[in-house]
Amino acid sequence: MTVPAARPVRTPAPAPGHDPHADLRDAVGRWFGETARDLPWRAADRTAWGVLVSEVMLQQTPVVRVEPAWRDWMARWPEPADLAAAATADVLRAWGRLGYPRRALRLQECARAIVERHDGEVPLGEEALRALPGVGEYTAAAVTAFAHGRRAVVVDTNVRRVLARAVGGTALPAPSYTAAERATAAAVAPPGDADAVLWAAASMELGALVCTARAPRCGACPVRDACAWRRAGRPGDEHAARRRTQAWAGTDRQVRGRVMAALREAPGPVPRGVVAEVWHDAAQLDRCVASLVEDGLVEQVDDLYRLPA
Repeated sequence: MTVPAARPVRTPAPAPGHDPHADLRDAVGRWFGETARDLPWRAADRTAWGVLVSEVMLQQTPVVRVEPAWRDWMARWPEPADLAAAATADVLRAWGRLGYPRRALRLQECARAIVERHDGEVPLGEEALRALPGVGEYTAAAVTAFAHGRRAVVVDTNVRRVLARAVGGTALPAPSYTAAERATAAAVAPPGDADAVLWAAASMELGALVCTARAPRCGACPVRDACAWRRAGRPGDEHAARRRTQAWAGTDRQVRGRVMAALREAPGPVPRGVVAEVWHDAAQLDRCVASLVEDGLVEQVDDLYRLPA
């Protein structure tokens, strides 16, 4: 018996001028207006410098840890010139346990560049922002949108996940940002400044609070009925085999963190013998200390270690 070929399902072509993503943006924008967190870098009196600092701090670090550190930081160094003139050791101590302390060094380098090249004012435009030390594609777009109120395609991990599910129908985006994702993000972002800023903030918030990686709260999602991933039955992660995960315990990151903590808490230079007590594996400890020295996070003078002056 011959089974006739199934006829393809034809989706009606959108009407001229119709935006296929307008409903998605509108629903997420309304949800954001009702539920947005009251964060200091979103306040009406925010500064471009404050937004830039928040974006650097928030890289791979949750809001709950960043907010108190950001408030202390801005009280101490409210302008780029203040941070540019600070002692590096003070900057690293203030960074505390936010993780990836090289970000603190890059932020200070960024502050110095802003003072030297832009008279102490965070520059306008993504090209000018990306020319600053430590400012990449995402940070430049975020500052353009959230500080200067201009259209930018702001895509972080949260936005990638929202677009992968709601538009692409996949559980999680690919491990690396793809050209197809970039095209989708640009297509979804509205053309107007105010609408684009709202979409950027709202989609990031949705990914952070509802459309999370491990336990998405689909029942609370404002676009649950239109989500392509949910309508497809929530298929599994097609990229699972390509993702690398590493436990924190025993890693070089943990060892580096312990060394930095010991130096931050010390009133002066720390003898080698004291540093040797922070980790049981001498070879791994030596490798990590050497990497900290190479990264400019630690200085060694004979058998003493200290934060950079």
